[in-house]
Amino acid sequence: MFRTALRNVLAHKARLLMTVLAVMLGVAFVSGTLVFTDTLSQAFRNQSAKSYDDVAVAVSMHPSPEDAAKTPGLSQDVIDRIGKLDGVAAVSGRVDGFAGVPDKDGKLIGVGWSNKGTNFAPGADGKDRSYEFVQGAGPVRDGQIALDKDTALKGGYKVGDTVRVATNGPVKEYTLSGVFTTEDGAVSAGGSLVLFDTSVAQRQYLKPGFYQDATVVAAKGTDADKLLDEVLKIVPEAATAQTGQALADQQAKDIEAGLGALKQVLLGFAGIALFVGVFLIANTFTMLVAQRTKELALMRAVGASRKQITRSVLAEAGVVGLVASVVGYGLGIALAVGLRSGMNAFDLKVPDGPLVLGATPLIAALSVGVLITMLAAWLPGRRAAKIPPVAAMSSVHAAASAKSLVVRNSIGAALTALGAVLIVLGASKGGDEGRMFIAGGAFVTLIGVIVLIPLLSRPVIAVIRPLFVGVFGVSGKLAGLNAVRNPRRTGATASALAIGLTLVTGLSVLGTTVGAALDKMTTEQIRADYMVSMASGEGMNEDALAAMEKTPGATAVSPQLAGWLTLKGKGVSASGVTPGDIQKLIKLNTVKGSLDSLGQGRIAVAEKTATKQGWKVGDTLPVEYGDKKKGKLTVGAVYEDSEFVSPVLIDAEIITAHEQQSYIPQIFVSMDGGASAANEKALAKAMGDNPAVTVMDQKDIRDLFGGQINMLLNIMYGLLAMALIIAILGVVNTLAMSVFERQQEIGMLRAIGLDRRRVKRMVRLEAVVISLFGAVVGIGLGAFLGWAIGETLKSSLPGYALVLPWDRIGVFLVLAGLVGVLAAMWPARSAAKLNMLNAIKAE
Repeated sequence: MFRTALRNVLAHKARLLMTVLAVMLGVAFVSGTLVFTDTLSQAFRNQSAKSYDDVAVAVSMHPSPEDAAKTPGLSQDVIDRIGKLDGVAAVSGRVDGFAGVPDKDGKLIGVGWSNKGTNFAPGADGKDRSYEFVQGAGPVRDGQIALDKDTALKGGYKVGDTVRVATNGPVKEYTLSGVFTTEDGAVSAGGSLVLFDTSVAQRQYLKPGFYQDATVVAAKGTDADKLLDEVLKIVPEAATAQTGQALADQQAKDIEAGLGALKQVLLGFAGIALFVGVFLIANTFTMLVAQRTKELALMRAVGASRKQITRSVLAEAGVVGLVASVVGYGLGIALAVGLRSGMNAFDLKVPDGPLVLGATPLIAALSVGVLITMLAAWLPGRRAAKIPPVAAMSSVHAAASAKSLVVRNSIGAALTALGAVLIVLGASKGGDEGRMFIAGGAFVTLIGVIVLIPLLSRPVIAVIRPLFVGVFGVSGKLAGLNAVRNPRRTGATASALAIGLTLVTGLSVLGTTVGAALDKMTTEQIRADYMVSMASGEGMNEDALAAMEKTPGATAVSPQLAGWLTLKGKGVSASGVTPGDIQKLIKLNTVKGSLDSLGQGRIAVAEKTATKQGWKVGDTLPVEYGDKKKGKLTVGAVYEDSEFVSPVLIDAEIITAHEQQSYIPQIFVSMDGGASAANEKALAKAMGDNPAVTVMDQKDIRDLFGGQINMLLNIMYGLLAMALIIAILGVVNTLAMSVFERQQEIGMLRAIGLDRRRVKRMVRLEAVVISLFGAVVGIGLGAFLGWAIGETLKSSLPGYALVLPWDRIGVFLVLAGLVGVLAAMWPARSAAKLNMLNAIKAE
């Protein structure tokens, strides 16, 4: 039986090609993901280990705001005392923060969050172990900096050049003293690293004489754990200390966890692709078995048992799955290499390291490919084994019994109804709990629709068919009739396309709706002409605010200063604003009281917070500020909740009086004459043409939110493309098999006058009908899921309203039709080339 199965595989190479491709693509996605994440993980672990190779003990101190007022970090005295411990070869103090370097055009090099500045900490030999200089030397006085090699190359800088550096304060100019290479994570992430003289870095990022971190290098033979115990006796209680090995191990775990999330997402999409592939595989083997019924009947007649017939079909599937898995694994390795190169091309640098080819990806590739193929082929094999020999020889088995169709439709209807109920229930509950219900309901509904789809094919295609008949005549009518001739096959083919378009449409509906809500919220609530912020995501200081206020033409300026208050024992986030100006810059609807009271030292509270805490206008609340000082504040107004300010508004001067260093994420500005190129230039000039400062008008603010959603959607579309490609292969396979089965019929049509052109058109239209059927089902289900998930977000998005992206839905339908046309090219050509007389004689 195995030899027979192997001969059958070799005899049907062309017909099994699409199955091999489907399995191969799915396996490539799985194995490529595993190889890529293993390689990435190993490279980062090696980099982490190398970074801490010489570090015996690492000390860190990032105190809370109240503790920072007393001891902001590790003092020079502490560093010196650590250096005098037995077994310490060297100790280096570090202080760091944001530092951005522009290129020759004034644009920031790297991404804001990965642009870093730190101090050059040379030892007795004048060298800093963390950096290897390829040009010049490290900075040793004010006015000097050193740059990492990649940043210097991108900016076109060489030793001796003047370089502008942006920090959270004003932009300053420095002389480039040297260029170095490093294993620092900021540079590996595509950012930049600037080295300052220690005293300069301390003034910029902390306080003269203090450090945030320290690394201890031990002399040979020194036990790191014992040295750690001695260091802990010296450092302040607010500091933490670990051995270099423990820190490297912890970073390795963090890297594993971070890449684990990426791995799960990629494997999730690989699973979708394989799930779609199941329909193609099952369809292929169903048709192959149907074409070989007489052969199988003869085998049964000469003594083959039902189990042997089933095993024969499974053996074929196993061979196909094995070949596809091996090829898919090779393609997966190529995919992993491509992903790694792609990351480097987008400046998302990956540390150097070999490609990691572990046993897990290979085992996963073979297991997934072979098992998925055999599982999909099991039902057709089992169905073939149940056919009595006499019935098979007379093809009586071809029509499904009424009982089986009723059972199938009943199960499908029940599952679909149950899933729909769960989805609606989840939409009504909202929040994370609601989304869990929707996820479960979506899975059940999808299975139900897949089971029910043969029944749906007749009414849906009946709606589409008149259009084809009216436009294409006889070819259109025949295409419509052929599409519903075998509902199970049509349903299985359309299911693959429906699954892909369900996910794509659901994402589109959700993305469009959320984007519209954010756009509406931005347009309605932001009255300011500009929002100024740091590209690093860090806050600005009071100097930046003062510069904005002095800008020629500025009519209203208010910071959104981040603060924290403990009001009546309840901790709340507060926004420090400029009284009088904030109302001109952000639309704040007052429920009770007046926002003018902010200028009298009172506070304004968001409606939900006021209701929850039982606060009302006129209430005097005891307050504790960030520096632990206490006082009283009176509620002067209650306003409708806004996404752009915190639940409590307070005069910014009150916050700054109790903060050692102000943190201003945004500054809102209105200018005389509104947004214009001249006004934007004036604001940039007021900030010293700082490349790290972003000046956004209202359109830029809307694009900031909408752009993130569109980028996410494009990534999702790209990942789902694999599933859609497999669905297209399914359409090609179904049509090719269908043409083979209908040779006699096509020969008769040719004999009575249907020319080759109309035969091609008939096959193409059949593909278009099947594709549009799958698209209609997928778009309908996707829109339903998009609505349900959107309902769970409604409470957190003011102005939320369902928006159906009709333009994208139209594009999806057009693409589905195009998929049908392209998928039918080869089968249509084969049908048109059939010899008329040979086709009529075919069985």
